[in-house]
Amino acid sequence: MFRKAQRKKARLRLGIAGPAGSGKTYSSLLIAFGLGGRVAMLDTEHGSGELYANLGDYDVATLSPPFSPDRYIEVVKEAERQGYNVLIIDSISHAWAGEGGLLEMHNKYSKAKGNSFTAWREVTPAHNALVEAMLQSPMHIIATMRSKQEYIMTTDDKGRTVIKKVGMAPIQRDGMEYEFTLFFELSLEHLAMATKDRTSLFDRRPPFLITTDTGKTLLSWLEEGIDPVAESEKAKEALLERIGRIENIFELKNWYKKHAPEINALMPEHQKEVIEACTRRRAEVEGQRKTA
Repeated sequence: MFRKAQRKKARLRLGIAGPAGSGKTYSSLLIAFGLGGRVAMLDTEHGSGELYANLGDYDVATLSPPFSPDRYIEVVKEAERQGYNVLIIDSISHAWAGEGGLLEMHNKYSKAKGNSFTAWREVTPAHNALVEAMLQSPMHIIATMRSKQEYIMTTDDKGRTVIKKVGMAPIQRDGMEYEFTLFFELSLEHLAMATKDRTSLFDRRPPFLITTDTGKTLLSWLEEGIDPVAESEKAKEALLERIGRIENIFELKNWYKKHAPEINALMPEHQKEVIEACTRRRAEVEGQRKTA
């Protein structure tokens, strides 16, 4: 059930939020170029993603309304198929508050069902699917979000209800920033501050200007540890070799039950190979028994 914890190489999951003009697109490209490899951008900002073509080589896919999560996922999967190393999603705020986005979907279901709370049952799976597409992607993912001024209702020293500014908040579902390994907030002066940092590279660092070196620093951290693909390949080969030596159905069932945690820890494509090998071996053993 338990195994020794190991630091593995990883892919970047970076969120960048900021108000209009704070440099989200520009900063994302600089980090992407620092990471290296082929760079793609999903642009929902009316072509603004191509304004920085002078910075370096990257490809753009423009997404127009409706901004439903499934359309974002289609672009993510296509970028994976085309072999990009980095995908910038600029921005995912439209998937929440844009035309055809999750809030509009929720409003539609609320009117149809007459219940705002139960309407989230229809909307939340679409949001979760987009999050999973980003988290499970073999590419580095950089997702930008627009920020808005956030307010709260409170009472003053005289007991009166007042509205108070409490800072900026990303235009996305509450808690979205916690899905990322690293989350930067940008100011109008284009300075970044890490508000969530699992890398510990930017903790307690004063606001700074993002450059390509930021991407290079992140790449060095991401490349530390074992290669999960190579480790999964090695484990898969060992499992396949053992499957080929199983002699009966009872042994096969017990073997699979015992090694299920190891199989589940494999990369999805390697899991599929092992499961298919078990199915083939079962058919071979049953065939041998019938002809005996």
